[in-house]
Amino acid sequence: MVKRKTIGSEMPEIARMRQTASSARKPKRRRLDPTEREREIIEGAVAFFAEVGFDGGLRDLAQRIGTTHQNLLRYFPTKEALIERVYEEVYLNRWQPEWEALLHKSDRSLEDRLVAFYEDYLAAIFNYEWVRIFVFAGLKGVDITQRYLGLIQSNIIEPLARELMVSEGKEGKPSPLEMEVAWALHGEMFYLAIRRWVYALDTPQDLGAVIRMSVIRFLEGAPAAMKKVPAAERRGLLPKAL
Repeated sequence: MVKRKTIGSEMPEIARMRQTASSARKPKRRRLDPTEREREIIEGAVAFFAEVGFDGGLRDLAQRIGTTHQNLLRYFPTKEALIERVYEEVYLNRWQPEWEALLHKSDRSLEDRLVAFYEDYLAAIFNYEWVRIFVFAGLKGVDITQRYLGLIQSNIIEPLARELMVSEGKEGKPSPLEMEVAWALHGEMFYLAIRRWVYALDTPQDLGAVIRMSVIRFLEGAPAAMKKVPAAERRGLLPKAL
């Protein structure tokens, strides 16, 4: 389980976020062993892509972290290789297997499970680099976003939709409507991070009450809402390729 912190307490202004994020990447000229140099490149790349997006070039990145373009290519021969390492560092390394197990614990109410999950999940992702890299990747067509959302769908959204069905006495595979309802809850949570780290808008200092309110509204409102959607409209929820 990730260590919890007070979510929402970070600085709201993007200019100050950028200043803070850049404070550790002033050009340095010092001798490092290969492991330290690779770590410096990865950390520099995370900060760089979070600030400027994926149009930023490796030469600019090298200059920022105080190394040469040629030396950077010794560690990451292509930009794609570096982006892959950033994906592992920022997204996969923060993924907690306990989250998946938590959603299936039958000794706790679904409300308590969802609240506990989203408190831990937001504590892990509610930061400048995570959110901005995710958004930049989606806008640029870098597959970080699609791959991570695939992980979310299989490990969070589908189990959540199934748990919603169980709470209603249903069995089987979740319908497209039930999947959309589960995505809506997850999207509502993620939008809190978008407000802070993309739009620089205030968010509550402690998101615990917001999380519980959203979960209760989901559990009480979703079943009633789904019953009122006509069958003809449900057929329109089938996935459509872009």
